[in-house]
Parts: sequence; structure tokens; C-alpha cells
Amino acid sequence: MPRMKGKQAVMEMLKAEGVTTVFGNPGTTETPLIDALQDHPEVRYILALQEASAVGMADGYARATGRPAFCNVHITVGVANAMSLLHNAYKGGTPLVLTAGQSDTHLLIQEPLIGSDQARHVPFAKWSAEVLHARELPMALRRAFRVAGTPPTGPVFLSLPWNVLDEEDEVEIAPSSPIYPRVRPDAEAVEKAAALLARARHPLLLLGDRVAQAGAVEEAVEVAELLGARVYASAYSEVNFPNAHPQSLGGLTASWASRSLQEALAPVDVLLVVGADILTMFAYTAQRLLGPKTRIVHLDSQPRDIEKRYATEVGMVGDPKAGLGDLASALRQAMDGEAREEAKSRREAIGREKARRQAAFQQRARETGGSPRISPERMMVELATVLPADAIVVSEAITSTGALLAAMEFRRPGDYYAGRGGSLGWGIPGALGVKLARPDRPVVAVVADGTSMYSIQGLWTAARYNIPVKYVICNNGGYRILKQGMAMYLTGTGRESQYVGMGFDPLPLNLARIAEAFNVPGTRVERREELRPAYEKLLSASGPALVDVVIDGTVPVQALQEGYRPFAPER
Repeated sequence: MPRMKGKQAVMEMLKAEGVTTVFGNPGTTETPLIDALQDHPEVRYILALQEASAVGMADGYARATGRPAFCNVHITVGVANAMSLLHNAYKGGTPLVLTAGQSDTHLLIQEPLIGSDQARHVPFAKWSAEVLHARELPMALRRAFRVAGTPPTGPVFLSLPWNVLDEEDEVEIAPSSPIYPRVRPDAEAVEKAAALLARARHPLLLLGDRVAQAGAVEEAVEVAELLGARVYASAYSEVNFPNAHPQSLGGLTASWASRSLQEALAPVDVLLVVGADILTMFAYTAQRLLGPKTRIVHLDSQPRDIEKRYATEVGMVGDPKAGLGDLASALRQAMDGEAREEAKSRREAIGREKARRQAAFQQRARETGGSPRISPERMMVELATVLPADAIVVSEAITSTGALLAAMEFRRPGDYYAGRGGSLGWGIPGALGVKLARPDRPVVAVVADGTSMYSIQGLWTAARYNIPVKYVICNNGGYRILKQGMAMYLTGTGRESQYVGMGFDPLPLNLARIAEAFNVPGTRVERREELRPAYEKLLSASGPALVDVVIDGTVPVQALQEGYRPFAPER
């Protein structure tokens, strides 16, 4: 076996794993690794000015490549900064290897400056460890890449002490071997699920990101069409189903319960869930959201999400692509002529409903209501008309997300990525990671004004490395999502909120000027007629650029409270 220093072993292992990009924000404990990078120009280092931005870039890169990304941050406090977007990677299942420097192990007993038992304090990781000897580094990295990339995928964490990186020893440089994750669900369970679904009169298909991660979109479409099922995304953060498909009816989120959510779920007799958690909640309600007679079939590569919340008739652990393929075959056998005709009628009815929804959305986008303000609907429709056909859209649009998804069509995995997990600040760095992974396609990031400030340093990285992401800011002047939450919280109280701490007046953010300070060209738009020219200028820019669109931030208090009223507790 070759003999080398730990830091050299890390570099050799990264190259063996096919890593060409390291995302990071270094500190003194990372000095050995940064020194080693100097001797390997074939591995580029992308500097973030804050650790969460580094993780956000790595997250976007991993999602766009489908392979584990590598990220390096500073000891303890750097890991703490990284934790916010590591949480998103963990919740979303992003394959990511996060490393951090550690104090010299001889110092740890003395409680050195910012030293800690950090490997034990990272909750958002599939696996976490501290490497104690140089000879263990290849073994640890090989395991890290294997664990991160094995479904259900997710982030891992390694703590790398300073002296271990400088220590010399014999090491074995060998990459992790290919994995074959197409584990089929139990055949008897598939037959049972098919028999149940074949008899369904009001089936609903709920899809999560593990469908796209498994490359199972075509199989999901086949099953949906066979069943004539209404199709929803648990959270449309990747293209798990083409959103232009006549049976695709958008997202089905349960953060706050509502009449519309309950009405969508009440008639469902069989709910087929694939690669998703079922109705993840934020605000508690004691009421059951599913109908009392709804029977659940759940196929997932993540066992912990099956029967987490509701009793399940058929739970199947397996690869979504293989499982949906098997289910489609079983359905073709189980569905008789009458069932097929009923499915056809359902498909046609859902298609008509989808067309009515789209027509109503386009009408709202055209209306002004006598207001000079730009509506989110108009903002997105105008953007959709000028987007290149091969554009990748990255979204952290928060309350403007619904308008974005209604205005734009995403047909294939890789056409659209959105933040997931709930921690803000992913949009700006996430888009940089996507663009670095896909330099062949234009990347347009639509980001809300409030969330942009959680990782605004990412604009410096865009300018520093000339990463030509085009940013569109939804500037509604505050934290509109919090205002909506406050409106629902006050349902039935008769109290009117002043939204303390939820708005930016009297000093609204000017993201165009902020972008200019980072050497990213910025344009501010305040009138509807300015939208098209500003978008065209944005898309023609050779490097990174930004358009700051001032939009209507009005909160529909009455509509929100009416929807939440059946679930609102007494306050």
C-alpha cells in the first residue's frame, strides 16, 4: 500500500470517487486540507462566504448530478452555521458528504478554542464519525460516499482532526463500489395493492421526491393513467410528475389544515403514496384530514415514512421505479373492462377540472383589479413567456410558488428544483450548485426577498466564479408567509394583526442595489410594462444577473381564515 499523509489520502480518495468540485468556507483547522488542494488543480474549490451557502451549493450540485457532493466547513461553529441547510439535505434525502476540521486530538482533553465533540452533535446525518488515524481516512471516506449515495440517500458527516490530516501512514486508496438499489417490493404485497387499487372509485396518487430520485416518473405516469387517479405532489420540489399532465393537480401540503385540503381528501377511497411522507404538518390539528374510510397503499425506499402517521393497508419497502413498474403490470391484470372504463371517465373529468383551473389562473394573471401593483401571477406568466425551452428553474419563491408552478411547465426530472425541509436560504446557493452541475443549460432562480437575505453572500460567489445564474426576486416587502400564518392563527378571535416583525417598511429591501454591491448586475422592476424588457435583458446577460420585481404582498386574511376556521382552536 502507498504511504502518504492524511491530507493527501483525502485528495486521492476524492479523485477516486470522481469528485471534481469541493464547496467550502475554511477556517484554521482546515489548513492541511486547503494546503493539499493547492497540489490538485483538477479539483476546483468553490468558496462560499458563509457555511450554509456552501452546503446549499453542494445540495444543488448533488441533486443535479445525482451523485454525492463534497463540502468542507470549519470546526464546531462552522458546522453550526451549516446545520440549517444540512437539515434540508437530510429531510430531502440529498446525497452529500459534509466534513469539518477538528482540533488536534492531543488538545481535545483541554477543551480547546471552539473544539467540541462535534461528530456526536450533528443530528441531520445518516452517519456521523470522527477519524482518529490517517490510515482510517480512505475507509471513512469510502463509507461516507457509500452511505450518502445508497437509497434512501442523505447527508453524512466526518470530523477530520488537524493532526490526523498531517499524519503519515500506509493507506488503501480505493473508491466505493457501484451499488444496485433496485430492490423490488414483495410480490404478494404488490398483488394485494393492485387488487385494492383496481376496485377504487376515487383513487388519489401522492408523490414525493424519491420518485424523481429513483428515475420513476414514467412509471408514475403509467400507474396514474391506468387508475385515472388525481395526482398531487407532497411538495413539488422536484419533477416527480409532469405538472402539465392533465391529471396533475399541484401540491398537497398540510402545513396548515384547510377546507380545500379536506375537500380534496374526503372522497378518496384509496390513497397511493410513493416516495413521500403523508401530509407533513406544521400547525397541529386534532381532526383527521383523511376520510374515515380511506385505505392507504404506501411504496417507499424509506421505511420510516411508511405508517408514520396513518394506519396503512399495504406497506411496501422497495425502489419506487421497480415497485411502480411491478404495480403497473399487476394493475393491467387486475382491472377488468368496467374498471378501465371508469378510469377513462375519471381521467377525462380530471382533465376538464385541470383546464378550468388553468383558465382561471390565466384570467387572474391578466386582471389588475385597478391596482398598479404587479401580482405574483402576472410576474410568473411574463417570465414563462421568455424562458428558454431548456431552462432549469430553481425556486425558493415561498408564497409565490403556486403562481410559478401554474405558469410554467416542467415535464422531466431535472427541469425544476425547489427548496425542501423548511430552512430558508437555499435558493441563491442552490442555484449555483445546479448551474455548476449543468453548465450546458440556462439556470433561472426565482427567490423571495426575505429568504434571499439568509444567503445573500452567494451573489459574491456567483460573481467571483462567473457562474451565470439568472436571479428573479419576488419582492413583496416582508415575510408574507408569516403574515399568512398570523392571519390563520387569529381565526375566530376578531383580532387584527399589525404583523410585528414581519415586514420591511419603512426600509424595504432593494435587491438590485445589493446585487450591484456584489458585482452582479441588478435591475429593479416596479411596473407591469417593465417586466418583459427586464426579463429579456436578464436572460441575455453573459454572467450572473438579477431582476428585483416589486410585487403585491397583500394577505387575503378573510379567505385564509375561512379556510382554516373548521380547524382553528379557541384562543
